[in-house]
Amino acid sequence: MFFKRIKKISSEKFLTSVIEARSKQFSSEKIKTVGVLFHYDQFVDYDYFRMLFTDLGLNDNRLRFIVFHEKENNQPNSWDASYTKTDFDWLGHCKSHEVVDFVDQSFDLLISYYKPNRYELKIVTAMSKAKFKVGISDEDERLHDLIIDVSTKDIDTFKTELIKYLKTLNKI
Repeated sequence: MFFKRIKKISSEKFLTSVIEARSKQFSSEKIKTVGVLFHYDQFVDYDYFRMLFTDLGLNDNRLRFIVFHEKENNQPNSWDASYTKTDFDWLGHCKSHEVVDFVDQSFDLLISYYKPNRYELKIVTAMSKAKFKVGISDEDERLHDLIIDVSTKDIDTFKTELIKYLKTLNKI
């Protein structure tokens, strides 16, 4: 119990330092690369996002997914990256090479499609070098540049709102 509390405090401190270190440099460049992060136990429809961005004119090879799943033996059968809570040390740092590769890629857009917030999801969003971050959870407003507060099951509303805001911001 004592170690869990220390782990939580040190993890939150690390998350805050990562968020504060981010420099927000907005530009009106069109979106060419997209990263999608989601919780596998809540949403498993890769093809929905793939179709959304190919309909918007983005090449399929410019779209990259990473998923978080609860149990080690529940790994998704996919060519995209995945990670679990065991990939984090007690200070909150990630040990997974897949996560490191994902967050080091400078996406034009990162979609964090998860609710509720978990540390393992929040830290990947915070560490990402994406230029523009969109999320559906407003529990920690520091993580995202745009928040579309919808349920994970309300994907059609998310799509409509995302397209509307990206057009308004001249991103697509």
